[in-house]
Parts: sequence; C-alpha cells; structure tokens
Amino acid sequence: MPLAADAPPARQPLYKILYVQVLAAILLGGLIGWLWPAFATHDFIRALGDGFIKLIKMVIAPIIFCTVVSGIAHMDDARKVGRVGVKALAYFEIVSTFALMIGLMVGNLFPVGHGVGARPDAAAVAGVTAHAPHKGFVDFLLGVIPDSVVGAFAAGDILQVLLFSILFGFALMALGEKARALRAIIDETAQGVFGVIAIVMRAAPVGAFGAMAYTIGRYGPSALENLVGLVALFYLTAILFVTVVLGTIAHLVGFNIFRYLAYIKDELLIVLGTSSSESVLPQIMKKLERLGCSKSVVGLVVPTGYSFNLDGTNIYMTLSTIFIAQAMAMDLTFGQQITIILVAMLTSKGASGVSGAGFVTLAATLTVIDPVLVPGIAIVFSIDKFMSECRALTNIIGNGVATIVVSAWEGELDRTRLHEVMAGRAEVQAVPAE
Repeated sequence: MPLAADAPPARQPLYKILYVQVLAAILLGGLIGWLWPAFATHDFIRALGDGFIKLIKMVIAPIIFCTVVSGIAHMDDARKVGRVGVKALAYFEIVSTFALMIGLMVGNLFPVGHGVGARPDAAAVAGVTAHAPHKGFVDFLLGVIPDSVVGAFAAGDILQVLLFSILFGFALMALGEKARALRAIIDETAQGVFGVIAIVMRAAPVGAFGAMAYTIGRYGPSALENLVGLVALFYLTAILFVTVVLGTIAHLVGFNIFRYLAYIKDELLIVLGTSSSESVLPQIMKKLERLGCSKSVVGLVVPTGYSFNLDGTNIYMTLSTIFIAQAMAMDLTFGQQITIILVAMLTSKGASGVSGAGFVTLAATLTVIDPVLVPGIAIVFSIDKFMSECRALTNIIGNGVATIVVSAWEGELDRTRLHEVMAGRAEVQAVPAE
C-alpha cells in the first residue's frame, strides 16, 4: 500500500503513547527505588520486570521460526539466501571488530581502573562464573546443532532455532507450489504471534517500572561511587560508536542515524527499562519492514544479528577486561590485548539479548586471556546492571542499522519509504507485500 501523504495522522494524547508511558514508568521506578529501597527490592516488584521479559521471551522462538522460514520460502532461489547470509556475516564481523578495537583503545587511553587496588573475593561471583561457557570453536559449532528440534524451542536457544528454521525454509523452497498451503499457515501463524506481542506490549510500562525500581533499590547510587568512571566511560564509548561509526555507515547508505533513533524511540525506552534487547525483537522487525526493508532480508538479518552482531557487548568486554587488569595492577602485553579481540569475537557469539548475558561472556573471555583475571569480575559485578542497559541499547541500534545496510546492499530497500517515514512526512499504513 502506498504511503499516505495527504494529511498527517491525528495526534494521540501523550498519556496514550507507549514511549511516554514507558519513560514515565522508568522515572517513577527510579524515584521509588531511591526513596523506598526496601519496598523496591520486594520480590513482587522484581517480578514485574522479570515477568515482562519472560512474556516476551516465550514468543521469541516462534517469531524467529516463522519469520526466517517465511523469508526463505518466499525467495526464488537458494542463492539469494546464501548471498544475504554472507553479506550479513561479513558486515557483522567488520563492525564487531571496530567495536572491540574502540573499547580496547578507550580503555588504554583512559585508565580509570588504576589506583583501585582491588583484592576481589572470588566467591562473590562463583555462581556466575560457574555458568561461563568454556568453549572452543568446535564446541561452539556443535552447540549450534540442537539435540532435538523440540529441545531447541523449549530452551529458547536462538542459534539452534535459527539453524532449524533455515533448513526448514530451504525445504519449503525446494517443494515449490506443493508447500503453498504450509507457507500460508506459517505466515498466518506469524501474524497471530505478533498479535500476542501487541497484547504483551501493553504491559511494557509495568515491566519497565518493576525492573528500574528493583535495580535502583537493590544497588543504589552508592554502588557507583568507586566505579562511576567505568560506567561513564562505557556510556561515552557506546555513544561515540553509535554516532561516529554507525552514523558514518548510515550516512554512506543514505539516512541519518539520529532520525533512525527517533523512529525507534519506543523500542529504545523499552530496552532501557528491561535491559534486554530481546524484549523488542518482534517490534523492531516490523518497524524495519515498515521503513522499507525487504521482509526476507529482515527475517534473516535481525535474528542472526542477535547472536552475531552484538556491538554493545563487544565494547563492554574489551573495556571491562582492560579496566579489571588495571584495577588488579596487571599490565597486559600487546599480544594479550590482541588475544582479547580474537577471543571476544568468539565468546560474544553466545551472548543473545538476554539481560546479564554480557557478564557471563566477560567471565569466559577472562578465563581464556588469563585465569588470574577471573576473580576480578567481582569488581564490576555490582555495576553490571547499570551497564547492561547500554549494552542492550547499542546492540539493538547496531542490528537495525545492519538490516538497512544489507537491504540496500541487496537492492531491496525502498528509499522513498525510508526517507518519508524518517522525515515524519508520512505514516506507513501497512507493510508492503513481498
């Protein structure tokens, strides 16, 4: 359906706009967490945030299955799937390397960890490091293959679900017209799951309130006293990456990064409140389609990016590793710092958009670099929650930009729609049909 340019849509009252509701909930949650920490740390308040994330996570696997299968099954040939996949992975690795290098350089240029004189207690993080994935490359590849299809969906493992979805999509493509009815069922199922998401999103302000109130009440401003330098440096580095690196990429493709951020402001505020980029996966896919990206490209790039394109997590791992080494008065050699980049490129692939996953991958990275550093993650344990929001925000922004880039690379980006929607001159009434 064409863009409606005759008249601007009627404005909703502010209190009915989702991002306004979420923003108000975040501010209220932060205020209550600060003034009444005992109330804010009650299990009921924590359950509001955790419950919302669980509601979203329960439909992530079906969404990925339906969108990936539909995207592949509707393509004319397998070569396009391979071409899109190779382009997406090439882009992910290049940009991820930039993110890792920026985190490493900033950590060396601004040694905020020096002088901490930390003597961390390893027992403080034993429960977390116990789950750190000590995997080699072969183990990582084997881990992508599920023991069973049902197990992959039950565990919600994005990579395993993605693998089965790609294989199933190719199978439907090979069947051709024989699979028309099944393709239609999958397409309709996707619409039904998106309908569930629309219902769940009504609870987004409640989830954001609970998550923010519990975070502030549990850790409080005092948690930042000795580590505010790291938190500030991480946020500034992420902002630098988004505005300079992603901004330059966006400019080369033909759009403004700040207009894109304004377009997805609802999703960014939800991520800010929940600390999880998975909480907006279905909505961001729909918005990218409405922006003019090909449905098939969106269906392949976005889910893949949730495991292979984690810019915020990459910055966090290199910056935090340097900080921990400085805090423990350990001088890392040039070779060790290069190893950080190589190891982080692997360990970050297991960190999906789940809140706290970056902390576990940090433990895995430190284990490979130097086991002596592992107890040092206790230094950043208390403030990890404050940095998880920035990790998730950077990840979701990077994935959106990647999808637009690959769509343009494939010649499947409706640039007229892109500019009209970003400029706010038209409201997209429907996602264009494939």
